[in-house]
Amino acid sequence: MICFLASEVAFFSTLIMAYVIFLRHGGSGPTPENTLSLGLVGLNTIALLASSVTLHFGEKALHRGQRGIFHLLWALTILLGIAFLGGTLYEWKGLIHDKGLTIGRNMFGTTFYTLVGFHAFHVTLGVIALTTIFFVTMRHKVTMPITLVGWYWHFVDVVWIVVFLVVYVAGR
Repeated sequence: MICFLASEVAFFSTLIMAYVIFLRHGGSGPTPENTLSLGLVGLNTIALLASSVTLHFGEKALHRGQRGIFHLLWALTILLGIAFLGGTLYEWKGLIHDKGLTIGRNMFGTTFYTLVGFHAFHVTLGVIALTTIFFVTMRHKVTMPITLVGWYWHFVDVVWIVVFLVVYVAGR
Protein backbone atom coordinates (compact mmCIF):
# COMPACT_ATOMS: atom_id res chain seq x y z
CA MET A 1 0.00 0.00 0.00
CA ILE A 2 2.88 2.36 0.75
CA CYS A 3 4.34 1.77 -2.73
CA PHE A 4 0.92 2.30 -4.29
CA LEU A 5 0.39 5.56 -2.39
CA ALA A 6 3.88 6.72 -3.36
CA SER A 7 3.02 6.16 -7.02
CA GLU A 8 -0.20 8.12 -6.47
CA VAL A 9 1.84 11.00 -5.02
CA ALA A 10 3.86 11.06 -8.24
CA PHE A 11 0.68 10.88 -10.33
CA PHE A 12 -1.10 13.72 -8.55
CA SER A 13 2.08 15.80 -8.34
CA THR A 14 2.32 15.60 -12.12
CA LEU A 15 -1.31 16.63 -12.56
CA ILE A 16 -0.95 19.51 -10.12
CA MET A 17 2.22 20.75 -11.83
CA ALA A 18 0.53 20.52 -15.24
CA TYR A 19 -2.37 22.57 -13.88
CA VAL A 20 -0.02 25.22 -12.48
CA ILE A 21 2.18 25.39 -15.58
CA PHE A 22 -0.62 25.45 -18.16
CA LEU A 23 -3.07 27.53 -16.14
CA ARG A 24 -2.31 30.81 -17.89
CA HIS A 25 -1.55 29.39 -21.33
CA GLY A 26 -3.52 28.63 -24.38
CA GLY A 27 -6.71 30.14 -25.56
CA SER A 28 -9.41 32.43 -24.48
CA GLY A 29 -12.46 31.72 -22.48
CA PRO A 30 -13.25 31.09 -18.86
CA THR A 31 -10.50 31.56 -16.30
CA PRO A 32 -10.32 30.53 -12.64
CA GLU A 33 -11.00 34.12 -11.60
CA ASN A 34 -14.36 34.29 -13.35
CA THR A 35 -15.53 30.70 -12.95
CA LEU A 36 -14.48 29.19 -9.63
CA SER A 37 -16.12 30.06 -6.34
CA LEU A 38 -15.41 28.85 -2.85
CA GLY A 39 -19.00 28.41 -1.59
CA LEU A 40 -19.96 24.91 -2.70
CA VAL A 41 -16.36 23.75 -2.91
CA GLY A 42 -15.85 24.87 0.70
CA LEU A 43 -18.81 22.73 1.79
CA ASN A 44 -17.45 19.82 -0.26
CA THR A 45 -14.09 20.23 1.43
CA ILE A 46 -15.68 20.20 4.87
CA ALA A 47 -17.61 17.03 3.97
CA LEU A 48 -14.50 15.25 2.73
CA LEU A 49 -12.39 16.26 5.73
CA ALA A 50 -15.20 15.26 8.09
CA SER A 51 -15.24 11.87 6.39
CA SER A 52 -11.64 11.32 7.49
CA VAL A 53 -12.67 12.04 11.07
CA THR A 54 -15.61 9.61 10.96
CA LEU A 55 -13.43 6.97 9.30
CA HIS A 56 -10.73 7.35 11.96
CA PHE A 57 -13.13 7.02 14.87
CA GLY A 58 -15.00 4.20 13.13
CA GLU A 59 -11.80 2.24 12.72
CA LYS A 60 -10.93 2.82 16.38
CA ALA A 61 -14.41 1.62 17.40
CA LEU A 62 -13.99 -1.57 15.39
CA HIS A 63 -10.63 -2.30 17.01
CA ARG A 64 -12.34 -1.89 20.42
CA GLY A 65 -14.99 -4.39 19.33
CA GLN A 66 -17.75 -1.78 18.99
CA ARG A 67 -19.14 -3.00 15.68
CA GLY A 68 -22.36 -0.98 15.88
CA ILE A 69 -20.49 2.29 16.33
CA PHE A 70 -18.08 1.24 13.59
CA HIS A 71 -20.92 0.64 11.14
CA LEU A 72 -22.61 3.93 12.02
CA LEU A 73 -19.40 5.93 11.54
CA TRP A 74 -18.40 3.98 8.43
CA ALA A 75 -21.85 4.60 6.88
CA LEU A 76 -21.46 8.29 7.68
CA THR A 77 -18.04 8.25 6.00
CA ILE A 78 -19.58 6.70 2.88
CA LEU A 79 -22.40 9.26 2.86
CA LEU A 80 -19.94 12.15 3.23
CA GLY A 81 -17.90 10.75 0.32
CA ILE A 82 -21.04 10.49 -1.80
CA ALA A 83 -22.00 14.05 -0.79
CA PHE A 84 -18.57 15.24 -1.95
CA LEU A 85 -19.05 13.54 -5.31
CA GLY A 86 -22.55 14.98 -5.66
CA GLY A 87 -21.22 18.44 -4.90
CA THR A 88 -18.50 18.00 -7.49
CA LEU A 89 -21.04 16.97 -10.13
CA TYR A 90 -23.24 19.94 -9.24
CA GLU A 91 -20.23 22.28 -9.50
CA TRP A 92 -19.30 20.83 -12.90
CA LYS A 93 -22.86 21.21 -14.18
CA GLY A 94 -22.73 24.89 -13.32
CA LEU A 95 -19.26 25.35 -14.77
CA ILE A 96 -20.26 23.70 -18.05
CA HIS A 97 -23.74 25.15 -18.51
CA ASP A 98 -23.47 28.55 -16.81
CA LYS A 99 -19.81 29.45 -17.33
CA GLY A 100 -19.03 27.60 -20.57
CA LEU A 101 -16.03 25.79 -19.10
CA THR A 102 -15.52 22.44 -20.79
CA ILE A 103 -12.53 20.12 -20.93
CA GLY A 104 -11.79 21.22 -24.51
CA ARG A 105 -12.44 24.96 -24.11
CA ASN A 106 -8.94 26.01 -23.07
CA MET A 107 -5.95 24.79 -21.08
CA PHE A 108 -7.58 25.83 -17.82
CA GLY A 109 -10.59 23.63 -18.60
CA THR A 110 -8.40 20.75 -19.71
CA THR A 111 -6.14 20.73 -16.68
CA PHE A 112 -8.94 21.60 -14.22
CA TYR A 113 -11.23 18.74 -15.26
CA THR A 114 -8.32 16.32 -15.52
CA LEU A 115 -7.01 17.10 -12.03
CA VAL A 116 -10.35 17.40 -10.24
CA GLY A 117 -11.80 14.53 -12.28
CA PHE A 118 -9.04 12.13 -11.36
CA HIS A 119 -9.46 13.10 -7.73
CA ALA A 120 -13.21 12.44 -7.99
CA PHE A 121 -12.40 9.08 -9.60
CA HIS A 122 -10.20 8.22 -6.61
CA VAL A 123 -12.96 9.28 -4.21
CA THR A 124 -15.35 7.03 -6.14
CA LEU A 125 -12.96 4.08 -5.80
CA GLY A 126 -12.68 4.86 -2.09
CA VAL A 127 -16.46 4.93 -1.65
CA ILE A 128 -16.68 1.55 -3.40
CA ALA A 129 -13.98 0.10 -1.13
CA LEU A 130 -15.62 1.58 1.99
CA THR A 131 -19.00 0.20 0.96
CA THR A 132 -17.54 -3.24 0.28
CA ILE A 133 -15.89 -3.32 3.69
CA PHE A 134 -19.10 -2.08 5.32
CA PHE A 135 -21.06 -5.05 3.99
CA VAL A 136 -18.28 -7.60 4.53
CA THR A 137 -17.92 -6.57 8.18
CA MET A 138 -21.64 -7.12 8.71
CA ARG A 139 -20.93 -10.85 8.51
CA HIS A 140 -17.22 -11.35 9.09
CA LYS A 141 -14.46 -10.03 11.32
CA VAL A 142 -12.04 -8.05 9.15
CA THR A 143 -9.28 -5.72 10.31
CA MET A 144 -6.24 -5.49 7.99
CA PRO A 145 -7.98 -4.33 4.79
CA ILE A 146 -9.81 -1.72 6.85
CA THR A 147 -6.53 -0.13 7.88
CA LEU A 148 -5.26 -0.11 4.30
CA VAL A 149 -8.49 1.36 2.96
CA GLY A 150 -8.25 3.94 5.75
CA TRP A 151 -4.78 4.93 4.56
CA TYR A 152 -6.12 5.29 1.04
CA TRP A 153 -9.07 7.42 2.19
CA HIS A 154 -6.85 9.71 4.26
CA PHE A 155 -4.49 10.01 1.30
CA VAL A 156 -7.36 11.05 -0.98
CA ASP A 157 -8.32 13.69 1.60
CA VAL A 158 -4.78 15.05 1.79
CA VAL A 159 -4.62 15.22 -1.99
CA TRP A 160 -7.87 17.19 -1.94
CA ILE A 161 -6.41 19.70 0.51
CA VAL A 162 -3.55 20.33 -1.93
CA VAL A 163 -5.91 20.48 -4.93
CA PHE A 164 -8.24 22.84 -3.06
CA LEU A 165 -5.41 25.16 -2.09
CA VAL A 166 -3.76 25.15 -5.53
CA VAL A 167 -6.90 25.33 -7.69
CA TYR A 168 -9.48 27.17 -5.63
CA VAL A 169 -7.41 29.37 -3.33
CA ALA A 170 -4.04 30.20 -4.94
CA GLY A 171 -5.23 29.67 -8.52
CA ARG A 172 -7.89 32.37 -8.37
